[in-house]
Amino acid sequence: MEKLVIEGGRPLSGTIKIHGAKNAALPILAASMMADGVVSIVNVPDLSDIQVMLDILRSLGCQAEHHQDTVRLNTSTAFSHHIPEELMSQMRSSIFLMGPLLARFGKVQVYQPGGCAIGERKIDLHLKGLQALGAEIEESGNTIVCTSNGLKGTEIVLDLPSVGATENIMMAACMAEGHTIISNAAREPEIQDLQNFLNAMGAEIIGAGTDTITIKGVKKLTPCTYRVIPDRIVAGTFMVAAAVTRGNVTLENINPSHLTSIVHVLKRAGVQISINGDIMNINSLARPKAVERIITSPHPSFPTDLQAQIMVLLSLADGVSIVKETIFEGRFKHVDELSRMGADIRVDLNSAFIRGVPRLYGATVEATDLRAGAALVLAGLAAHGTTVVEQIHHIDRGYACIERMLAHLGAQIHRVSPVPTE
Repeated sequence: MEKLVIEGGRPLSGTIKIHGAKNAALPILAASMMADGVVSIVNVPDLSDIQVMLDILRSLGCQAEHHQDTVRLNTSTAFSHHIPEELMSQMRSSIFLMGPLLARFGKVQVYQPGGCAIGERKIDLHLKGLQALGAEIEESGNTIVCTSNGLKGTEIVLDLPSVGATENIMMAACMAEGHTIISNAAREPEIQDLQNFLNAMGAEIIGAGTDTITIKGVKKLTPCTYRVIPDRIVAGTFMVAAAVTRGNVTLENINPSHLTSIVHVLKRAGVQISINGDIMNINSLARPKAVERIITSPHPSFPTDLQAQIMVLLSLADGVSIVKETIFEGRFKHVDELSRMGADIRVDLNSAFIRGVPRLYGATVEATDLRAGAALVLAGLAAHGTTVVEQIHHIDRGYACIERMLAHLGAQIHRVSPVPTE
């Protein structure tokens, strides 16, 4: 397996452009299935998750090309409603295809999805929402088959503001008869991006970004060209990278309104941040200050996808900080790895108590999931000595060549591939 080797202790400096949002691009690619023709999606990052989604679309009969940052997808040749199990097991986001395939073909066969092991993430809200729209669902072992003779709009109240369920229901409801109202909907920027894409294809949706989304069903969607929003989690990760290395970094292609919570936390830690349009500068010359309490919650609160990264900063802060994780119960797996690097962290149920130390030390650590892996890279950048991060295939799911991006900012980091054996 490939590894990242990092020589720490060097402040990051320079300018870097943030790539498109994985969590926006994946449901948008899935939604493209509902338009018969050629769809062009711009600002799509070259990630392993994106490639898995394109492989799934090809398996359904689509023609898909990914050149530079643009995906060109011809859905007119699609013929299958069956997502292969071996592909679905590689990526949880494949579940997004349930709504579009049900809307287009009236049938979809899927399997329990894979993805990062960060805690229990049931798909029951997806299934309940599709049932409410009139789908019949049969489950047998690991297999799920949904059928419909025509979806009908209805009112759906989500038990939790699930991002995936909100998006799947939105997509299915686009071509349902009548109106659909989703209450207690998730409010993430990626949902707003999906709404904008669907509307560009002819859907009639309002309310994304609030807790109530209204969809008026239409008979047909038509292909379009669309640009994906910047990745707020990648931006947040590089903001923390600048802070933990006491660097001076400028980020281009960001949306400041998507980064309010991480900006607030970093400023509380003493980091200097200035914003001019879609450009942000992060400057940190001193040891960060402890932040008394951070609680992860659905947007617009602090995102769970930045919890591991901010914990690296707090591990080096002056004082004691508390981080409470309310989204995923399995999202403290990076704590043991950070402790091996000298961090002083104690976990009690869903809260982590972090006593800052003056310095972290290089070690060999393992990325247990996507964001934990990114956090360990940040720790390696700040640490004294050499850090080796293993299992980096997790990181490749959400960061496009993270070592190149960091090296551009002056980091001493390189990827090591295993030597082939005869």
